[in-house]
Amino acid sequence: MADHAFHRPGPLKQTNKAHKTGRHRSKGAIDNALKGKVGLKAISHKHKLQQRKEQRRNQMNQLRKNKRDEVLQQKRQLGGQNTAPFLVCLLPMHEHIDANSAIAILQSCDSEIVVEKSASGIVYMNLPRFKQRFAFVVPPVGRGNELIVLDYLKVCDTTLMLTSAAFGDDEIFDRWGQRVFNMISAQGIPTPVVALMDLESINPKRRIAAKQSAQKFIDKLLPEEKVMQMDTAAEGLNIMRRIGGQKKRLLHNVNNRPNLFGDLVEYVPNGEMGTLKVTGYLRGQSLNVNGLVHIPGLGDFQLGQVDAPPDPNKLDKKRDGELAEVRLLDRSDPAKQTSLQAENIPDPMDAEQTWPTEEEIEAAQKETKKTKLIKRVPKGYSEYQAAWIPDVEEVEGQEDDDDDDDDDMSGDEEDEDFMSCDNKSFEDECEKRESDTEEYLDSVSVSSEAAVNDEKYDQQMDFQEERETLKKLQQARTDQLWPDEIDTPLDVPAHERFQKYRGLESFRTSPWDAKENLPSDYARIYQFQNFDRTKRRILAEAKEFEGILPGLYITLHVINVPASRWSAFRSAHISDNVIVYGMLPHEHQMCVMNVVLQRIPDSEVPLKSKEQLIVQCGYRRFVVNPIYSQHTNGDKHKFERFFRPYETVCATFYAPIQFPPAAVLAFKVNPDSSLALVARGRLLSCNPDRIVLKRVVLSGHPMRINRKSATIRYMFFYKEDVEYFKPVKLRTKCGRMGHIKESLGTHGHMKCYFDGQLRSYDTAFMYLYKRVFPKWNYEECLVRSAEHSRQENEAEIRRSSKQLDDEAMEQ
Repeated sequence: MADHAFHRPGPLKQTNKAHKTGRHRSKGAIDNALKGKVGLKAISHKHKLQQRKEQRRNQMNQLRKNKRDEVLQQKRQLGGQNTAPFLVCLLPMHEHIDANSAIAILQSCDSEIVVEKSASGIVYMNLPRFKQRFAFVVPPVGRGNELIVLDYLKVCDTTLMLTSAAFGDDEIFDRWGQRVFNMISAQGIPTPVVALMDLESINPKRRIAAKQSAQKFIDKLLPEEKVMQMDTAAEGLNIMRRIGGQKKRLLHNVNNRPNLFGDLVEYVPNGEMGTLKVTGYLRGQSLNVNGLVHIPGLGDFQLGQVDAPPDPNKLDKKRDGELAEVRLLDRSDPAKQTSLQAENIPDPMDAEQTWPTEEEIEAAQKETKKTKLIKRVPKGYSEYQAAWIPDVEEVEGQEDDDDDDDDDMSGDEEDEDFMSCDNKSFEDECEKRESDTEEYLDSVSVSSEAAVNDEKYDQQMDFQEERETLKKLQQARTDQLWPDEIDTPLDVPAHERFQKYRGLESFRTSPWDAKENLPSDYARIYQFQNFDRTKRRILAEAKEFEGILPGLYITLHVINVPASRWSAFRSAHISDNVIVYGMLPHEHQMCVMNVVLQRIPDSEVPLKSKEQLIVQCGYRRFVVNPIYSQHTNGDKHKFERFFRPYETVCATFYAPIQFPPAAVLAFKVNPDSSLALVARGRLLSCNPDRIVLKRVVLSGHPMRINRKSATIRYMFFYKEDVEYFKPVKLRTKCGRMGHIKESLGTHGHMKCYFDGQLRSYDTAFMYLYKRVFPKWNYEECLVRSAEHSRQENEAEIRRSSKQLDDEAMEQ
């Protein structure tokens, strides 16, 4: 066998060239010199952060222990001997489900259970086996009681949703249940538990399929919840164990503030005012007796004192005789008490410099305003009939006001009740209206021959509301196809019609002063230097404040409650319970509120900007007319004329300050006076410096096209307008950029230069912007007396008639 050949190095070894490290030593040379020794100053910050395996494991165990202790602490804050009982809301998801039958099952779940019912309808159950206390409340069920259900769920700890297997697989939730679930899911459901009743009443062969069908239905709405059966006492005990042991889902808006669900309510009159005594368990955070409280339906009030009566629902009643008297916990200090002033009172002479001189007064008197004679003529009057109408009024020239929506659609004012005699097409309009009258008479004659069923159907329909909805849909569709595009008026110069507008080089980067040309209403509001920083400070102080501790059974003395408002509140509310919220500092002062809203899929009618909505933000509910803008990250936000379905916008309006997080629900009043949920969202900020810019787009068409220049017409109709808007940049539909070079003739033609040759089908646009502000029309949803409501209705009628008169005179 041949020997294997191996390579043996010879006497001449190859030596590679050593690496040159320069003037410093290499890392290997330094390690060899130090021989493992490390100096104290040589340890880097990264080396200090490095931990060994045992240290990391110990740190993870400490974090896990802290989280476990925090969860246990939250659980021990409810249901114990010295804490508030679990407040459970029994919510039937079907109108024909009786909640009292569910309470009867829960009462019989244990032989040692102690059941007591208060005068307000709250059922207290003490379960010695679990050493826990429970309180059950049942809101009124039926159409029209949705807002009461929302108020109950704001302060409850658990929501026990009751369903029934007796109504079939298709009616786990009926129509009312679906409606309520959409609302409470938008607000936030506190710790839901789903109970299926009447399963024993159906065929035993169908019970498993019925429960599976109910579980499949619930999985679509609440994927993490398991349907629990509740027909026997043992099943009721399982539900009680589930309520007392499960992890609580907190609503942060309520958890950050003290709240109290009234068990006993007493009103002590003192003339026109009185003191409202509300007794119950305090939940949430500690209560400040010098702060303000809010009662939904009544308003904001001050506290006189806080008492501590004996708790009638203790687990251990052997020591009840020790503290049978009522103790005074705290009394308000008038010097430290928060004021009820919600608006700032501006000084009319603020920033006034000097009195005008005689020369300035004479010069001002010489400058007469441009007025024109307007004769208010009803529709259909001929020119001869209009000549006999003597009332002639003087109005100023047409101005662009934020109240007018004349920028939206050119045909919005065609159906007003009055028209002007100075209209050039007056005779044509009269002839058109006469023909419309003849057509209407023909339609009346035809409709008289219709069937009786058609007449009954027509009587049930509100055709006025249907026509308004159709008009709104057409306007929203037009605005979607040609966003912000309007026609330049022929009879008014554009530099007068758009005198409040300006051009921007770039909507994203061009500056806009947030303190420029503010309305007078901004002098009535309050503003923070930094809203986010103030929010963090106030929420941290609320958690650390040591006042009336939560969990105590207390009596709040709410002072200066009007007797008329209280009597109207008692007569209007079906439930006898009163809910009291403790307010954080500054939460009663007016500011500009910005909320992010998203349309509900069921709502398909577009909402016009400045249209009235009922908004529920946190613990408040009020009526406003918001303006909408795009929800973007820039410092300027484009005004939206319509809030369309499947869109997300930011709504701005005047409202009292609230600190997020807070859920927001927007309702629209239906023709039958019921409420329809149209949008849901969250509170963004209370910042008056949010800039909302309304855009108008003036369009022009190319008449002659050269290589890089073109003659544009139909954008303006006066030479002065071309010179006035010459600095504003032009854009085209195909993406070209350009500017105005010079005016051609006296009828608005202009020569423009672009960065490329225009197409024959291209269109030139000019974007103009102005800042818009919401109108001060905030109104709290309070229950008022009949006399006060009558006075408000008369005032609303006067305001509406005055607005119609103003619109007619402007035309």
